[in-house]
Amino acid sequence: MSGLQAVVKRKLLRSLYFAFDLAVMGAVLVLAGLFYVHEYGETVVNRHSEKLILQESSIVAAADGTVLRRIPLPESGYRMKAELEEMPALLVDTFLAVEDRRFYSHQGLDYKGIARAFFNNALQMQVSEGGSSITQQLARNLFLNRDKNMLRKLNEASIALALEKRLSKHDILQLYLNQIYMGEGQYGIKAAAEHYFGVTQLKELDIMQIAALAAIPKGPSIYNPADNSGLSVKRRELVLSLMWKQGLITHEEMKAAVKEKYQPPSIVRERLIGASYIDAALTEASQRTGKSKRDLQTGGYTIVTGMNTAAQRALEEAFQNPNLFPPDGKDQQVEAAMAMLDHRTGDVVALTGGRNPSTGNLNRAVVDARQPGSAFKPIIDYGPALESGLYTPDSVLPDRKTAYGSYKPENLNGVYRGQTTMKIALQQSINAPAVWLLKQVGISKARGFAAKLGIDLPKEDNNLSIALGGLHTGVSPLKMAQAYSVFASGGVFREAHTVRQVIDPKGHVLYTYNAGQRQAISPLTAERMTGMLQSVVDEGTGKKARLNRPVAGKTGTTQLDLPGISSKANRDLWFVGYTPEWTAAVWMGFDRTDKDNFMTAGSGMAAALFSTVMSNAMEAR
Repeated sequence: MSGLQAVVKRKLLRSLYFAFDLAVMGAVLVLAGLFYVHEYGETVVNRHSEKLILQESSIVAAADGTVLRRIPLPESGYRMKAELEEMPALLVDTFLAVEDRRFYSHQGLDYKGIARAFFNNALQMQVSEGGSSITQQLARNLFLNRDKNMLRKLNEASIALALEKRLSKHDILQLYLNQIYMGEGQYGIKAAAEHYFGVTQLKELDIMQIAALAAIPKGPSIYNPADNSGLSVKRRELVLSLMWKQGLITHEEMKAAVKEKYQPPSIVRERLIGASYIDAALTEASQRTGKSKRDLQTGGYTIVTGMNTAAQRALEEAFQNPNLFPPDGKDQQVEAAMAMLDHRTGDVVALTGGRNPSTGNLNRAVVDARQPGSAFKPIIDYGPALESGLYTPDSVLPDRKTAYGSYKPENLNGVYRGQTTMKIALQQSINAPAVWLLKQVGISKARGFAAKLGIDLPKEDNNLSIALGGLHTGVSPLKMAQAYSVFASGGVFREAHTVRQVIDPKGHVLYTYNAGQRQAISPLTAERMTGMLQSVVDEGTGKKARLNRPVAGKTGTTQLDLPGISSKANRDLWFVGYTPEWTAAVWMGFDRTDKDNFMTAGSGMAAALFSTVMSNAMEAR
């Protein structure tokens, strides 16, 4: 063999060996890729299977069924889920025609679509077309980001194959139609149908509306029907043409739908009300059901509350009127909170935790943080005395300056009458008789009476200062309203509640308020207390709470008591009272009371706010 032949032979062998190595490497890479595609998708879906259960906006409703709020999802959008059977066949077929014609014939990957996209991308020298099946789109939307690169496409394909193994075609399509983003914060077909067309029953959608919905996924921000650029109309016409070509509609139906103009729903979107109320209701629903607030917000639940929308609006409108509040401080606004109950049922009919409440803010109506002052006297002094049977409204009590060890209570105006009746002592909010009466009845019995009204005092309150509302931690307006509601209802305790029912997405009742009641105090005690509290409004410190119907109630004031500050400076202003229908508690004050932020107004302002809110609420209900 010549030298030349040997050289050629060696080169040929090297080429063959190189080709063999390449083939082996290629085979290894292909096998590795197949293994990756098989394992990656299975792993991701198994580890994050919770993503196959879509979050759904829960609904908070008023007592009359009015939807108060659809709670936004964490991604700041809204979703209402629908079964595939709720959707008209034409809508489903149209989405398949637009998004994935071969959906029922492939196993997650539409190879023809992929080949077409690959060819077009190669021509344009960039990844501009995906060729993704519905399963791939679902895989991307649930588990991946929207980056356009080869690794993401490989991961998308892998997850799509895993989804096809795990779920039926029915379930994949249903998930897709509920998950897909439809513009303007709407997720899924049902939310979009209501948002854009006011249609709540999907089978009521007409041909134009179906085409408009199917046009959106290609570009939710520019192809939704509310877009004014005209792009959505052109896209809708393209979809209608496709529907006709696929034999889904007739030519006449297509032409009629093309002529149909989009009309946004004629729903008057009223100002949202009840931010504080809804926060309180979600907290209560969580306590009653054992579910987290997040689960309740994103699980598609319906939370039916006891809110009376007329009362809530009247309350919030009054809280927007600065003339009903004391002047602001140097660097703070005077705050306020109010809770209103229907003492005949225990429903909280209205509630606000501040003058400008918003979701998640401090809810002053439910926080036990304020000293009730003289508004606490019926609960801790006069109520227990009446219940003991040893005293009546006409009982004569001493009104003298008395020291109880280191505790030396004084009448606010420094005037002492020597003696007075219980009725007058309460009516004029005289301190000395109240403390004396608590001493006679006993702190233990008085605290037991308060507990029957829903106020459990801690051991730190085992002292006579509670006679004038000096509490260790304070009390909330809601608890004060709850306590007075027992007087209003003839001595019957009905637990104050914001939540009537919690219903799951399938319509099953998860929780219903048990309207149990108990005779907490004697009817006679309640009757006598009501008579005394009416005299407070008619002739005493609560005159500004008067209405054109009977009102019983009590004012309360706590002084600032800081060195160098006027003795007229106040920390808390209260009025708690009731009509035959409703009981309410009002508090006013600063979040941080100091030398620059205090009130010189008296509790008459709280009484006047009570009167304004109750009057307007009853007129509107």
